[in-house]
Amino acid sequence: MQRTSTCLWFDGQAKDAAEFYVGLFPNSRITEVTTYLEGAPRPAGSVLTVRFTLDGTEYLALDGGPEFRFTPAMSIVAYCDTQEEVDRLWGALGHRGQPGQCGWLTDRFGVSWQVVPRTLIGMVGAADRKAAQRAFTAMMEMMKLDIAALRRAFAG
Repeated sequence: MQRTSTCLWFDGQAKDAAEFYVGLFPNSRITEVTTYLEGAPRPAGSVLTVRFTLDGTEYLALDGGPEFRFTPAMSIVAYCDTQEEVDRLWGALGHRGQPGQCGWLTDRFGVSWQVVPRTLIGMVGAADRKAAQRAFTAMMEMMKLDIAALRRAFAG
């Protein structure tokens, strides 16, 4: 078991969100669902927590109620190896969500995601700072990230 985990606070959608997320990533599953007991602030028997893994990383979804909302100050990064993977995740996570700049989007549950090609990380960290700047500038103009366009910008 991981030593740390991220808890995502939902308002009645924890199980729906977890089921949606585990369907998007390989090596993912729901590992436990707990329910509220008598005397809790929510009806007994309703979902309290859903523990799930996304490609081996554990998360906890809490159905805590409307008191708190997600903000883009916290996001989940989905690293992609291919443009097909970028396109698939961007489409699925963005369905009924809100696209953002530079590969960011907010899904239908309000969770912010960054759909990032792994190759971009090497580009912006490259020793050739002019090439890195070109890739960075190209990224800043995109919504969904385009690996071919990023590579062209990096190459100059």
